[in-house]
Amino acid sequence: MKFVSKLHIFLAAFIFLSGCASNLTGENYSSQEARKVQSVSYGIVTSARAVIIDGRERGIVGTVGGAAVGGVLGNKVGGGSGKDLATALGAVAGAVIGQKIEESATRKQGQEITVRLDSGESVSIVQQVNQGSFFSVNDRVRLLEQGGTTRVSY
Repeated sequence: MKFVSKLHIFLAAFIFLSGCASNLTGENYSSQEARKVQSVSYGIVTSARAVIIDGRERGIVGTVGGAAVGGVLGNKVGGGSGKDLATALGAVAGAVIGQKIEESATRKQGQEITVRLDSGESVSIVQQVNQGSFFSVNDRVRLLEQGGTTRVSY
């Protein structure tokens, strides 16, 4: 198989698996969270600011995929023991670069939302922005809490 074909397969797999990253919006529930009782609180947004939610820093897809591509590229350089060294260095460099690409690809736009609850207590939650829809100061919201996870929604 030609190198270009291998590279295309790797990139397609990387993009597909990057899409499997978890969703941290207030609208998304895992199958384990479905059909469980949640505590509900209401309040007013007192502060809202955009934040970045870091991507996967130790992802296997980027590291292994980058190492494979780097190793193949390194193997194209030199001959004899120099070729072996170039292959090893290419694999290490590829792993580092692949890991950085995966972290960047899985980074999310988030929002830090501070809410004054009807009880008088103030809480702050960071969650992923859902389709560019940001909460604003003075929005009336509800907070749904279940097992240590809290979501803000309208």
